[in-house]
Amino acid sequence: MNIETIRKDFPILSRQINGKPLVYLDNAATSQKPKQVIKAVSEYYRRHNANVHRGIHTLAEEATNLYEEARKKVARFINARSEREVVFVRNATEAINLVAYAWGRKNLKRGDEILTTVMEHHSNLVPWQILARETRSTLKFLDIDEDGFLKLDDLEKLLTPKTKLVAVTWVSNVLGTINPVREITKAAHANGALVLVDGAQRAPHMPIDVQKEGFDFLAFTGHKMLAPMGVGVLWGREELLEKMSPFLFGGDMIREVSLKKTTFNTPPWKFEAGTPNVGGAVGLGAAVDYLLGIGMEKIRVHEGVLTQYALLKLRKIKGLKTFGPEKVEERGGVVAFTVEGIHPHDLATALDQDGIAIRSGHHCAMPLHQRLGLTATARASFYLYNTKKEIDFLVEGIEKAKKLFGK
Repeated sequence: MNIETIRKDFPILSRQINGKPLVYLDNAATSQKPKQVIKAVSEYYRRHNANVHRGIHTLAEEATNLYEEARKKVARFINARSEREVVFVRNATEAINLVAYAWGRKNLKRGDEILTTVMEHHSNLVPWQILARETRSTLKFLDIDEDGFLKLDDLEKLLTPKTKLVAVTWVSNVLGTINPVREITKAAHANGALVLVDGAQRAPHMPIDVQKEGFDFLAFTGHKMLAPMGVGVLWGREELLEKMSPFLFGGDMIREVSLKKTTFNTPPWKFEAGTPNVGGAVGLGAAVDYLLGIGMEKIRVHEGVLTQYALLKLRKIKGLKTFGPEKVEERGGVVAFTVEGIHPHDLATALDQDGIAIRSGHHCAMPLHQRLGLTATARASFYLYNTKKEIDFLVEGIEKAKKLFGK
């Protein structure tokens, strides 16, 4: 990977913040966009903009072809058996809610169980809380150990014949922990449960093969993987999507409508009611092309080098504590940390004065922070365009903040 060449593809990286070069280390929240994606979206709106699946004029056919070609690209990206297993949604949150509504409300009843974990993002927790309350089923949680790993030894006793669904993040957006979803899936399937994986922090950074992993649903979002905001993906096994009812109703998701009766379209289109985000899908397709052009394995290696370097440098700072697995092979490119005597929000504000963008707060994972005995952490997260020099700037910025706050 030629990082300097890659960085030239991202216009925003040439910005200055407060007179300092932008150091963007908030990639777990959203990624920046390369000019190839920006151009693809612009080109769509300049030359092809029309509604899809509705018209037979030239623009409508061009827009439809671009939209469906993006679906095929995503299917190849995750090695789906068919593009019919790829449903376009707004984001990973909507993908998870779709499963909660369209599968959960049909298949769960009083006394059934949903198993998730204490490290989940709110988007993979709140929908199951609501579903459990509405169906009078039970929500159970797999805990973590002191190193940030799931306590898999507890999995066997938590899984019961009543367990209908296991919902788990592939990569923690706080700890960086890479969870063994294949092992979890095998255990869940042995008990007759389905598995939904939150892949929001996996899809941008590491290869995915849904056929090899064996789980049933995968949710991820475009904006974390170089694509525009407002487009995401639910992948589901086709036989499951066939049995699920849509939860949004209206145009384009129908096959035939009379005044008294409606028959629905087939998957994935029966889940895509109304006018979709065609430009976003085109951008997502361009992002997939860009990522595959570099190589997901190369991206993973590069981020591993950066994460190892960051952990080495950060752990030398007096009063700084990092969270998550020790070995870089067991974590993604996310480092959450605290600095003694400085609130994460204050630290992030101080760093911003030097043009360094990090995240601070609970990162939409309040239960995990409560489990760690914290109200907030600072978080630096890396992507294919980041460099060791930027991590050096981060370290210098933290040391400067410590002096500012007298720590």
